[in-house]
Amino acid sequence: MRADQPVTFRRLDYRAPDHLVDTIDLRIELDPARTLVSATLSVRRGPHAAPDAPLRFDGEALEAVSVAIDGEVLPPTRWRVDEQGLTIDATPERFELRTVVALAPERNTALMGLYLSNGNFFTQCEAEGFRRITFFPDRPDVMARYTVTLIAERARCPVLLSNGNLVAEGIEGEGSGDASSGDAAGGTVRHWARWEDPFPKPSYLFALVAGNLVAQEETLATRSGREALLQVWVEPGNLDRTDHAMQSLKRSIRWDEERYGLELDLDRFMIVAVADFNMGAMENKGLNIFNTKYVFANPRIATDADFAGVESVVAHEYFHNWTGNRVTCRDWFQLTLKEGLTVFRDQEFSADMLAGAASCAAAARSARAVKRIEDVRLLRSVQFAEDAGPMAHPIRPDSYQEINNFYTVTVYEKGAEVIRMMQALVGRDGFARGLALYFQRHDGQAVTCEDFVAAIADANGRDLTQFGRWYSQAGTPRVRVAGEWDAAARRYRLTLSQWCPPTPGQPDKQPLHIPVAVGLLAPDGTEMASAMLELTESIQSFDFEGIDQPPVPSLLREFSAPVILEHEPGNEELAFLVSHDTDAFNRWEASQRLALASMLKLLATGDSTSSRPERPGASATEAACAPLVASLRGVLTDDSLDPALREQLLLLPSEGFVAEQVPVVDPTTLRSARNAVRRQVALALSAELAQIVQTLRDPGPYSPDAACAGRRGLRNAALALLVEAGVPGTDEVAAQQFRDADNMTDRLAAVSALTHSASPLRDPVLQAFATEFATEPLVLDKWFMLQATMHRQPADAPVLDRVVALMGHPAYSMRNPNKVRALLVAFCGGNLAEFHRPDGAGYRFWAERVLDLDALNPQVAARLARSLDRWRKFTPDRQQAMQAALRDVRERARSPDVLEVVGKALG
Repeated sequence: MRADQPVTFRRLDYRAPDHLVDTIDLRIELDPARTLVSATLSVRRGPHAAPDAPLRFDGEALEAVSVAIDGEVLPPTRWRVDEQGLTIDATPERFELRTVVALAPERNTALMGLYLSNGNFFTQCEAEGFRRITFFPDRPDVMARYTVTLIAERARCPVLLSNGNLVAEGIEGEGSGDASSGDAAGGTVRHWARWEDPFPKPSYLFALVAGNLVAQEETLATRSGREALLQVWVEPGNLDRTDHAMQSLKRSIRWDEERYGLELDLDRFMIVAVADFNMGAMENKGLNIFNTKYVFANPRIATDADFAGVESVVAHEYFHNWTGNRVTCRDWFQLTLKEGLTVFRDQEFSADMLAGAASCAAAARSARAVKRIEDVRLLRSVQFAEDAGPMAHPIRPDSYQEINNFYTVTVYEKGAEVIRMMQALVGRDGFARGLALYFQRHDGQAVTCEDFVAAIADANGRDLTQFGRWYSQAGTPRVRVAGEWDAAARRYRLTLSQWCPPTPGQPDKQPLHIPVAVGLLAPDGTEMASAMLELTESIQSFDFEGIDQPPVPSLLREFSAPVILEHEPGNEELAFLVSHDTDAFNRWEASQRLALASMLKLLATGDSTSSRPERPGASATEAACAPLVASLRGVLTDDSLDPALREQLLLLPSEGFVAEQVPVVDPTTLRSARNAVRRQVALALSAELAQIVQTLRDPGPYSPDAACAGRRGLRNAALALLVEAGVPGTDEVAAQQFRDADNMTDRLAAVSALTHSASPLRDPVLQAFATEFATEPLVLDKWFMLQATMHRQPADAPVLDRVVALMGHPAYSMRNPNKVRALLVAFCGGNLAEFHRPDGAGYRFWAERVLDLDALNPQVAARLARSLDRWRKFTPDRQQAMQAALRDVRERARSPDVLEVVGKALG
C-alpha cells in the first residue's frame, strides 16, 4: 500500500510504553508457506500509563488466529487487528496474553522478520522486524526474558537455533507440549528445541535459525574460568571458509576482556552465515546472523581486505554483546549510542591487532596509522558528502519517517569519531573508567546518549555539556587556521576559528568542543612541540613558548576531530610534511592535498590532456603534478617506511571526494583530470613503480598477516598505475599474475588493473575469471562490481549497456542484496562519469531499478535511491534530468523507505 504521507516520528515526542512485557514464551512451528507462532506473554501496565489505556501491540503482515487473556479465548469483538497491529481496549493491570498468528516466510522478499534463504529459515528483527513474527510492543525500551520452542520437520531442518542457551530438545510429542508424534500417515518426523535467554532483551535482538547447517566449533575458557562453546554455522560445503571467523571471534573475546574487563556472559555464542541479508551482520544476543561476505574467508575466494573485513565485523557484532545488548537504546533516535560506540570499539580492536603483530614499535605506529587512514578515507569520501546533502542529520536524529534510512555513515562512522574525541579528551584510561561506570549504572537498561556522556564525564571530573552538541548538530564543522611566529618572544601563536554551514532544519550552529592535536616541526623535521588543543569558542588563540625557529605546523594529527581544515599550505610545505612529519597520518594527509591540488589545477584550466608546454619539454599536466611526483618519488624509495603506509601515500583521492571539493561537478572532466594525474604519476615514476612490482613478490605461501598484506598492497597499487597508464608490457605482467597467483588478492588486483585499462587482454581475463569462479557467489559479486565501476575506453560501449546485460546473467538476482549492491549500487554510486551520462540514460535506468526493488525489498531500494542525493552539485543539464527521475520515483514508489529519501532529496 502506498505511503502517500509517511508518518514522521520525533525524538521529543517520546513517551514510555503503556504496557511492559516481563516474559515471552514462543512456540514456533516452522513451515515455508504457513508458520504458526504461539506467543504467551506476561504483561503489566506501565507505571506512567493511564488506567484505561488500551493495549496496542505492533504487528505487520500477520494473520491473527486467536487471542486469549488469562486462558480465556476472546471473541473477535474484544480485539481488532489493522495494518499496524493488535488493539485490545480493556485489559487488567497484570495478565497473561496468548496470541496465535500465521505467516508465510517463503513470500517474505523484504528479508525482515522471518524469511527463507536457500530453503533455510532466518530472521532479521532490527529495527522493526519482530512485529512481522508476532504481536508485541516492538520498541527497544520493552525488555523481556525469552523462552523459545522451535518445531520443524527433522529432515528439512535438522538444526534449530535461537538466542541464549539450549535447555531441551527432542522428538515432537516427547516433551514439546504436543501430544502428537508426527504425521503417522506420511511418516514425517518433527523435532523440537527449546532455548532460554537468561538476560532480558528488546525484541530487535530476537533471532532464530533453522535448516540444514553444519558448524565449526571450539570451546574457550573465559577470564573467570568458565567454559563457553563457540560455533560458526554454515551450509554444508562451506566449513573450509570459517576458520578465520572463528579465530577472529576468539581474538575479540580476549580483547574485550583485556581492554575493558568485559566477559562473554553466555554458555554458548553462535555465528550463522546466510547469503540473503540486507546488512553486513546482526548482533542478536548469542546468535549473530551474518552476511556470508563477512564470514567466508580463505585464500581462494577472499582478498586481504576481505580477511580484515571479516575480523572487523565479527568483532563489531561480538562487542555489541555489551555495547548494545546488555545496555541498549531507549528509542531508535539513540541508535548511535550502540552503533557509534561499537564502531569505535571495532576500530580500536583492529588497530590493536595490527599493532600487536608488528615487528617493532615503529612498525606498530605505522600499522595504527594505516588503519586510521582507511577509516578516515571512508568518512571523508562518504560521510562528509552526506553531511553536505539533503539527508544531513546529527548522529542522533531529531526525526525520521523510516528508521531503516538512518542506519547511515553519519550514525555509525561519525558516531565513532565522536566517541574517539571523548577518548582524546579524557585519555584512554579515563575512557575505560567512564565505560565501566556506564555499565555499573545501566546494565540491563535501555538508555540515552546523555547517559553515556554523563558516565564519561563523571568518571573523569569533566564537564562535557558543550561536547554534547556533537549529538544534536548536523554538518561537518570547518576550522580555520592562522599561525604567527614572534622571533623576539620565541613564541608561536596558533589561532583557530570554527564555523559550520547550515543544514536542513538547522540554519544556525553553536560552537562545538573540538579536540585539535597539533605538532610544530623545525626546518630539519624535528618536533619542537605538540599538544592537544581544545577549541570551544568561535575563535581562540593558543601560544607555544620557546619556539626558536619558524615552525611548520602539523595540524589535526591522527584526524583528532571530524572537521574540514581551512588551511592552505603551499606545495613546498606539503612536500616537507610528506617527507618529515612525525605523525604518519599527516604524512598521508599532505600527500592527499598535493594530489588534490594537482587535480583541481587541471580542472581549473580545463586542460587535463593537452601537451601544450608550460615550459620547454613540460606539459600542463606535468607542471601541475610536479610537486606530487617529487614527493611520491621520495616515499617510494624510502625503505624505512612500511609498504602498507607507502601504499596509502600512493593512492589518490577518490572521485567522490574530489567532487565534494568543487562547486559544480562535471563528472566527465573530473574523471579526465583525475586519470591524467594518475597517468602522469605512473609515467614519471615508472622506473620506481616497476622496481616495486619486481621486488615485492611474496615467494612463500599466502598469509593474510599485516606485513604480507602490506607488501601485496603496495605492489598491486604500483601495478595498477602502470597498467592503467598503458606502460608497454605491464598488461601482460598483470595477466600473468592473474594466471599464476595462489590467492584472490593478487588475482583480483590483476583483473582490476586490466578492467580499468584499454588492454586487449581485459575482456579475455574477465571471462576467464568468471569461468573459474562460476560457482562462487561472493567472487562473482567482485566480478559484477569491477564491471559496474569500470572506466569506459574509447572503443567501448557505455558501461550502462554492460550493466543491463549483466542483469540477465544467471548469477544475478534482484532478490539478493549482495548482488544489487555489487552491480546497481556500485554503478549508480561508484561510477561517476558513466552513471551521470549527459543524455540522462543513467537516471532513467536508476528510476526503474529503484521502483523494481521498492516492490521487493524497500530497504535495499532506499539505499539505491540515495544515488541522487547530491543532484544539486552537478551541471544544470544533469540537475534537470535528475529532478525528473526523482519526481518519477516519488510519484510511483510505495514504501516509506523510498518516499522519505526522494522527498528529502527534492526538498
